[in-house]
Amino acid sequence: MAKAEASVEELVGMIERGELRLPEMQRQYVWQATRVRDLMDSLYRGYPSGAILVWETDENVPLRDFAVEQQQSPYKTTKLLLDGQQRLTSLSAVLRGEPIKVRWRKKPIDLLFNLEHPDELLFITEVNEDSENDDDDETTDATEDDLQARLNQLTFVVATKKLAAMPNWVSVSKVMTTTSDAPFLKKAGVTALDDPRYDKYSERLKRLRAIKKYVYRMDVLERTMSYEEVTEIFVRVNSLGAKLRSSDLAMAQITAKWRESLKIFEEFQKECSDAGFDLELGIHVKNLVSFVTGQSRFKTVGRLTIEQLQKGWKECKEGMRFAINFLKSNVHINSPALLSSPFLMISLGYAGHQLDYKLNPQQAADLRYWLLVANTKGRYSRGSSETLLDQDLNRLRNENGIEALIETLRLQFGKLEIEPGELEGRNARSAYFKTMFLAFSEDGAKDWVSNLAISLSHKGKQHRLQFHHIFPRAILKDRFRPVVINDIANLAFIGGKTNRSISSKSPHIYFPQIIEKQGEEPFAAQRIPTAPELLTAEAYPQFLAKRRKLIAERLNTFLADARNVK
Repeated sequence: MAKAEASVEELVGMIERGELRLPEMQRQYVWQATRVRDLMDSLYRGYPSGAILVWETDENVPLRDFAVEQQQSPYKTTKLLLDGQQRLTSLSAVLRGEPIKVRWRKKPIDLLFNLEHPDELLFITEVNEDSENDDDDETTDATEDDLQARLNQLTFVVATKKLAAMPNWVSVSKVMTTTSDAPFLKKAGVTALDDPRYDKYSERLKRLRAIKKYVYRMDVLERTMSYEEVTEIFVRVNSLGAKLRSSDLAMAQITAKWRESLKIFEEFQKECSDAGFDLELGIHVKNLVSFVTGQSRFKTVGRLTIEQLQKGWKECKEGMRFAINFLKSNVHINSPALLSSPFLMISLGYAGHQLDYKLNPQQAADLRYWLLVANTKGRYSRGSSETLLDQDLNRLRNENGIEALIETLRLQFGKLEIEPGELEGRNARSAYFKTMFLAFSEDGAKDWVSNLAISLSHKGKQHRLQFHHIFPRAILKDRFRPVVINDIANLAFIGGKTNRSISSKSPHIYFPQIIEKQGEEPFAAQRIPTAPELLTAEAYPQFLAKRRKLIAERLNTFLADARNVK
């Protein structure tokens, strides 16, 4: 393996000219803007940021597109990027000032640089761990002044309109795409050479542009290696560093055997997205593996033949189409946002496949009931989700019945009815909240002013659905903890304009105004008690207890009715 070096500027140029390409085995661009911010900060400070792994080959290797625009390369020899895609794509977008393509949309990576940043690093980077617990509350009581003071201590931030308008914050992309400091100094209010800020800001802008000269070490694999061997190296490198998810590594192994399959997978991903279910490609890979092997883990992917993969892909596509159609037509779920886990779609499609897509009315009702209870209780959100999915696949394969799935829920949760206490401490990210939306929607819940039926598909700032705090946070923050304030029993579904018009009014003030014009029905449809003695901040705990009881009663009826043949 050869060693080489290349600056950020050189690598970005190679991407722009099409000299550096992505092999089909690579995953799509997935970085959030905050990751790009942190990368820029590291390079600005001269910190290490890893190496780049490249394979130079004459072989006709299937490619995938970078998330940034590239020219057509005139060279026969191709340099393929195996490790460093997220970093170099991000740098290319920022340095060139061009948007990133994420699936079927384009968006800019807009970062701001603080000309007045402290000389020394004042904050330790916080590590956020992914958690399956959706009930953690993220609300803080920090004031706007506190937030602004913290931002002023940072060197790079993701842009906001308010910060961008401030004199000491300048666009990173604009700095990178010009050699003149004049517009940035003028924006900062520096109009004379003897201004003490002139030298400081000029030096910092120079240092910012010096990121282009940051040198990466490149490891270059020999031309003599085969695509299969390079794929194995790619999998091992990314497995050791845990940089890619298992689905990404499985995709690399699949595309190494089944050339040009990525385009086939992405075409179906687009089909599902057009139907309202924009799922990560990893879910479709897991669906494929589930249909081929009868279990969801990727450990056997390397042993599958191309014939098995192609047959399984044909079958799993039909399973996913069945799942989407069943969700939309039989359950009235039109978006994965209403699912506690996309794994539910895999089990749903596998159930249809095992029954040869021939369900009698009771089977369809039982499957609807299982889906709604599994979704509400968070079947795949507790413990090992793959283990639980494998249990369901095994039961469908060997017992060939939906009742077996329902029995598994009883074993996991005991009683399938919902007790009011289960709702305590749950917030808007809870699966119970998703089922509240479905149940209230079935009851004809509407916005309290416009009378538009609640829907996730409303367009426009006025009508877009929001989660309204019945008791506004402003009147509760001095009395209760955030987890209590954000309890789902304090949340209702209304449009943005109505939410803003209520603002921080207490319900004992705005409830009578709405009831006078609309009657009690807007509140009854969402199981909101309206007794005056419950509508003051002092009575907030009693209000929560009463509404939890009403919600639990409605959810239990909603779930029980799902099993009735319609």
